[in-house]
Amino acid sequence: MADQELSEAARALLDLCRGKRLTLAAAESCTGGLLAATLTEIPGSSDVFERGFVTYSNEAKRAMLGVTPMTLAGHGAVSRETAEAMATGVLAHAPVDLAVSITGIAGPGGAVPGKPVGLVYLAAASRSGRLIAHERQYGDIGRAQVRRACVIEALAMLGELAASERAKPPSASG
Repeated sequence: MADQELSEAARALLDLCRGKRLTLAAAESCTGGLLAATLTEIPGSSDVFERGFVTYSNEAKRAMLGVTPMTLAGHGAVSRETAEAMATGVLAHAPVDLAVSITGIAGPGGAVPGKPVGLVYLAAASRSGRLIAHERQYGDIGRAQVRRACVIEALAMLGELAASERAKPPSASG
């Protein structure tokens, strides 16, 4: 993955989290693990990035993250509510400080009335209780470009949360 912008954004996030002793995890739907791959492309990322959940299906969102059938039926997999439930589900299922989720329609198919190709919802949550969510309408710019834009946005959201968090004290063993 020789995308310099992605690599630089990932490295900056990892450095920020490392400096504050914060860990993170991700839940990805339409990006299918691209965020996790971007982070783990950086040597030494394992001291910050703890795990990734690729929850492409509704069943995976339910089983792995605890997204309720009511949320999925009432709002759909591509919704702010589902993105928020995915992010908070990461915190419930992983021993990390920060979580991010991505769910959307990368295209070229998958659009339904009111939910066009390029519509993405992202959410980031911190163990300290902060939750931010963004709706992005990238348009029909191509599957790869939608997925890449999602990763850039997710890295920025995690950076925003990390910047607002207090550094954790050093562990007794460290």
